[in-house]
Amino acid sequence: MSTAHSRSGTRQSLGGLIYLALALALGIYFTFAAVQGDYGMFRRVAINAEAAGLAVERDRLESELAEMQNLTRRLSDGFLDLDLLDQQTRDVLGYMRADEIAIR
Repeated sequence: MSTAHSRSGTRQSLGGLIYLALALALGIYFTFAAVQGDYGMFRRVAINAEAAGLAVERDRLESELAEMQNLTRRLSDGFLDLDLLDQQTRDVLGYMRADEIAIR
């Protein structure tokens, strides 16, 4: 009977080792997925950095838009800024007054 008992003990210890190896493999897999997976910590840090960069770009574009809206309003029919009109005429068309000297 001791032979039958030792085989059963070997099977139980082999089953326990398989169970332990499977549990260890699953633990390693889920740890890896939590750190480097599509929804892991590294991806979250990358998304937060990208969001911060996009927020900076958004703020820059909002400032640029506000400046363009101001210039557009200043050149509209209801509110005409003659200094701005003079500046735009010089920049776009290359005009200058007769009493000015161009230095290149």
